[in-house]
Amino acid sequence: MFNGVYTALITPFTSDDKIDFKALEKIIEAQIKAGVDGLVILGTTAETPCLTDKEKVEIVKFAKKIINGRIKMVVGAGLNSTVHTLETAKMLLPFDPDALLIVTPYYNKPNPSGLIAHFAEVGKLGKPIILYHVPGRTGLKVPLKVMAELVEQVPMLKAVKESEYDVTYLNAEAAALSDKIEIISGNDDMFPYFMALNGKGIISVLSNFAPKILIDIYKGKNAFKVYAENLKLMDACFYETNPTCVKYIMSRLGLCNENVRLPLGPVSQETRKKIDAVLSATDKRFLL
Repeated sequence: MFNGVYTALITPFTSDDKIDFKALEKIIEAQIKAGVDGLVILGTTAETPCLTDKEKVEIVKFAKKIINGRIKMVVGAGLNSTVHTLETAKMLLPFDPDALLIVTPYYNKPNPSGLIAHFAEVGKLGKPIILYHVPGRTGLKVPLKVMAELVEQVPMLKAVKESEYDVTYLNAEAAALSDKIEIISGNDDMFPYFMALNGKGIISVLSNFAPKILIDIYKGKNAFKVYAENLKLMDACFYETNPTCVKYIMSRLGLCNENVRLPLGPVSQETRKKIDAVLSATDKRFLL
């Protein structure tokens, strides 16, 4: 259902901190032309915690119009309140997304019964769910037993965006669940590993400006060679907090400006120099 390369799309801002819809259209069209399978709107990379509900609706409405059924559209609606998650999802459902990306509730670290109930409530909305498992940001690492219970008890749970780095956990998860649910890589630098573990694709940060790298890896076109040659570029996306570096890179490529919203700030001069060095050594065929 969600095989292939999906881009965790940024939200471009104007110099006066408004949504830059002109840049957003340009980026979406470039993504479609590059051959991605879908876009994830309102994910972490979109700086969603700093968007108003009105802006979220405007962005999804606009993206839906531009995409126009040419590729899949997933929207992020997960928050650390079940009530607010449901309200947000209902606000975005009129735009008929292909799935809802729902992060495990952060900060309050729900216990197993609460976590299962949370996703069950979202499942009642009738849309496919991609569970976003990112312990590094949420503080919650879902035990494998609980993950298996979620898969069994929430029929609308169709995929897991897996951003854990613990390979022991990933091995066990793949062995137990990859034939029951689609496991999607949430980390660019782990993509080949996930593909070897029966993974179905990736939700990528790097693909905001270099989707062909991920597409070639997914299709097996000199996959490891492409991965190895571009690992430094993947790392460069995270020299500072995502998406600050990605926006700087995209500004260098003329896709948008580098503006982020507080509490994120611009990358340092030292980081810019490091990124510039990596960009200058990157095969330009891979860049938008």
